[in-house]
Amino acid sequence: TTLKGDHIDLNIAYEPVNFTGKTRMAKAINGSVPAPVLRWCEGDRVTVRVKNNLAEDSSIHWHGIILPTGMDGVPGLSFGGIKPGNTFEYQFDLNQSGTYWYHSHSSFQEPTGMYGAIIIDPKEPDPVSYNRDYVVMLSDWSDEDPQAIYAKLKKLSHYYNFRERTVSDIWPDIKAKGVEETWNKRSMWNQMRMSETDISDVTGYTYTYLMNGVTPDEGWVGLFKRGEKVRLRFINSSAMTIFDVRIPGLKMTVVASDGQNIEPVTIDEFRIGVAETYDVVVEPRDDSAYTVFAQSIDRSGFTRGTLTPDIGLRSSVPEMDVAPTLGHRDMGMDHSMHDMSGMQEMPAMDHSKHQMGGMQTIDKNTIHEKNHRDQSETLGRAGFGSTREITHGPSEAGPHIDMRAESPQSGLNDPGIGLRNHMQRYGRKVLTYSDIKNLYPTSDPREPTREIELHLTGNMSRYMWSMNGIKFSDAEPLQLKYGERVRITLVNDTMMSHPMHLHGMWSELETGDPNYIPRKHTVIVQPGSKISYLVTADALGRWAYHCHLVYHMPGMFREVRVS
Repeated sequence: TTLKGDHIDLNIAYEPVNFTGKTRMAKAINGSVPAPVLRWCEGDRVTVRVKNNLAEDSSIHWHGIILPTGMDGVPGLSFGGIKPGNTFEYQFDLNQSGTYWYHSHSSFQEPTGMYGAIIIDPKEPDPVSYNRDYVVMLSDWSDEDPQAIYAKLKKLSHYYNFRERTVSDIWPDIKAKGVEETWNKRSMWNQMRMSETDISDVTGYTYTYLMNGVTPDEGWVGLFKRGEKVRLRFINSSAMTIFDVRIPGLKMTVVASDGQNIEPVTIDEFRIGVAETYDVVVEPRDDSAYTVFAQSIDRSGFTRGTLTPDIGLRSSVPEMDVAPTLGHRDMGMDHSMHDMSGMQEMPAMDHSKHQMGGMQTIDKNTIHEKNHRDQSETLGRAGFGSTREITHGPSEAGPHIDMRAESPQSGLNDPGIGLRNHMQRYGRKVLTYSDIKNLYPTSDPREPTREIELHLTGNMSRYMWSMNGIKFSDAEPLQLKYGERVRITLVNDTMMSHPMHLHGMWSELETGDPNYIPRKHTVIVQPGSKISYLVTADALGRWAYHCHLVYHMPGMFREVRVS
């Protein structure tokens, strides 16, 4: 269902659902999973009355919408939450257009069904021409209670990973690489207490992947007429799943990223992190049916839909790609240490430092960086007159950090693990962040006056996530001055991808063209890599800044305070 108008009532309540053959209780908005699509117009002031019929506190966060801090919907930061039986009235102006979404920001309610799409139609004529449009909302459903999933991960971080390497895998490795290299590689992964197959924490073993609330067995259906331009608004509203999306037989022209119009770029495939949105336009030239195919990053499952001119016509579902394994690049390794032929050899282990060819396991003797470098250190080398605050994990390595990227590479040009070399292998062009250019000139052309470097840290074996080795409950807020321009550089010291979401302000991704910087609200930081973006601190108040993987969020979270 789609709700329109500037006054909307939403009811949060328990709702029975059945995605697996077993009935389970969802937490739904207006009785549906996903929640209704909210369709508004740029320039409008909207009022949304949200009634909480649950037996626990709840909330709704308007993801990617720029609004006052009191309307952002984060309990404990911007408001007190919505008590059982109570109604909260959100009211805000829509000063943007595009594809966004809304979800609960309370406990683990979002994975149990509390998410829906937002479309804001532009005030000016839309630069994108299309004949019809569809929301394509990707999500992951488990019959297990999210608290039970989290408890299992805390006990055994790879509980849901059924791709662990076994003894039978050793012989092919020895044949291909020899005894010594195989032994070195296995020793390295064992010493890191991690597996090269640890791509996702929670997998298709427990998840059923949904497209617009429809299982892959059934398949969502969208109709078109031949020759039409169809706009597909992809939203990843998953709890934990990063998806790779393609439509075999159709080129996709990406026209918007995180709700913001970009220079159109034509591709065959794209990765969508949790909480990201991409709008694409496709033009089916004949009367065939096409499969909209979204496979999980670890290839443990998929969801699918069909674009078809005829309700009775279906297309075949492609095979999933081969499941990826983590390699040198994902460990933050220095590329000068090996050749680039693809047959990369593992450097000898330096056991004195627990050196993992770049990803270092941490003990108290290996970290000597100060928590805060001298703030007056200039960025003369980069030609910026800014000061730099680099915070390299804690000076005392605590239990929250077990590894660090020695030579993190930029993630801009890398499509990511499982998508590299797809042009050579399959003839599929994969979108990278470096392909994204804003359609309009950069709104704030100032150079940053300050640089903040934040490390995304974790202890995989204990399933603890943090920033700079400090979990949220122990962390000081990040202080920004109203109106200042800041560069934030994120360094991923873990071997998992983290989609990082800053509330209240745009994250302006530095892709190399300062005149057309794309504005995003969520940015994937790839394993062992780094990425930077500019932020204009134009929103007073207290804001959340966190990894959007729901089971990473309790620790990998900071408050940002703009004063």
